[in-house]
Amino acid sequence: MLRILDRYLLRELLLSFLAVSVVLLMISIGETVADVLGRIARGRLPADVLFAMIGLRAVDSLNILLPLAVFLGVLLAYGRLYRDSEMAVIAASGLDVTGLLRPLALLAVPITLMLGLVSFWLAPSAVRLSQTLVEEANRSLLIAGLDAGRFVTLPGGEGVIYVGEMDADGTRFERMFVENERIEADGSSQINIITAARGELYRDSAGEHRYLVLRDGFRVEGRPGMDDFRLLRFERNDMRLPDNETDLDSDSAKRSAPTRALWNSEDPVQRAELHWRLAPPISALVLALLALPLSRSSPRQPRYASLIIAVLGYIVYANCLALGRAWMVQEKLPTAAGLWWVYLPAIAIALWLIRRGQTLRSPRARKVGP
Repeated sequence: MLRILDRYLLRELLLSFLAVSVVLLMISIGETVADVLGRIARGRLPADVLFAMIGLRAVDSLNILLPLAVFLGVLLAYGRLYRDSEMAVIAASGLDVTGLLRPLALLAVPITLMLGLVSFWLAPSAVRLSQTLVEEANRSLLIAGLDAGRFVTLPGGEGVIYVGEMDADGTRFERMFVENERIEADGSSQINIITAARGELYRDSAGEHRYLVLRDGFRVEGRPGMDDFRLLRFERNDMRLPDNETDLDSDSAKRSAPTRALWNSEDPVQRAELHWRLAPPISALVLALLALPLSRSSPRQPRYASLIIAVLGYIVYANCLALGRAWMVQEKLPTAAGLWWVYLPAIAIALWLIRRGQTLRSPRARKVGP
């Protein structure tokens, strides 16, 4: 059974954590929406994957957002109690600083378990599904925003394309018109116009590049203002499409790897990724413990003075984690050491600050006159 005071403190912590989580998640979603819409506008992603990509990226971002939300939530909740002198009343009732750990644990432990589920299973699955959506989209001309009966700029702005008819999956088409222009070394422009009765989209054997197979068409090329235009008729003409951007960053392969594969691997890169996935749940506990003494303030202290110091401490902590990951990838740090050289000093500092906050300062001796 929880005490009335524990329920009150837990409610304050939970409300503060939820408020911070919503704000951070909205910021992350806003950035994701802007990025995905930009890719769609450039023809890098089809519009029908917008909401799926936003949801998958939101799941992947929980590994960073939730530990920070726990840290800021505890700072704001307990910091308000200190500023409003409620902590003085709580201390007068016989509850010391260590008594605040119980409601803090009731908040941090479930979040840690949830972060373990997200970090080891949900986030890699979201990255893999996002990659699958992009790969499937790259197999269709619909990714370039093509629509039958409409002129569309090719990805990369390398020309204009028109399709009279196209099947539902965007791989076969009829009555195509393609126009592009390039600048020669002497500064003159070269225009190429291609028409085809029908065609299809395919990928090479390696699956890296996309090509259009144009059948039964004509090609006109030349320089504007000159009389050296050439007209070619072809039965088949393969035209390579500009490469699409990958939706994910450069380390998406290791981020999407199953945790079991990382656990059984001896590769330093994959071992570093395993330690990186272990970081969010451990960081939630470490940051919650560290936020407890950092939230301590006096009623006359500036409102955000301790918050600024705490955020600077979080930046140092997060940068140390990123540095440790880079060192393990570069084999400058043994993977057996992991990131514990960051966790353990942070825990030691938190315990020292908690103990220091409980210790009463001895009164200064006053010098008595002769």
